Amino acid sequence: MNLVDVVNNDHASKNVANFPEFRAGDMLAVSVRIKEGDKSRLQIFQGRCISVKGGKSINGHFCVRKTSNGIGVERIFPFHCPNVEKVELVQKGKARRAKLYYLRERSGKGARISIDYDRK
Repeated sequence: MNLVDVVNNDHASKNVANFPEFRAGDMLAVSVRIKEGDKSRLQIFQGRCISVKGGKSINGHFCVRKTSNGIGVERIFPFHCPNVEKVELVQKGKARRAKLYYLRERSGKGARISIDYDRK
């Protein structure tokens, strides 16, 4: 085992094994640990996954987009971030692309993704 593998094993998160299988178009609820002073709490960020890069590797991350008060908000979550407690799959979306960046220009009904009832 070389030095890079040792560092990757040290920084790997144990929570990644509990993450469900998801892809672009799925609705996710990501529980993120927020530190405020000396206290910490869990905050849920729920939105559409618009991209997944790198899989669950040490460099992998996924981007979640939601609309809050008419303003689009995107957050990028690394898979092995210690602040990401859990990821829940709320709804499976039917997308024909791997990256859904076109949703940034759309709003309202144009930004909807249909539900994929066939995927298990």
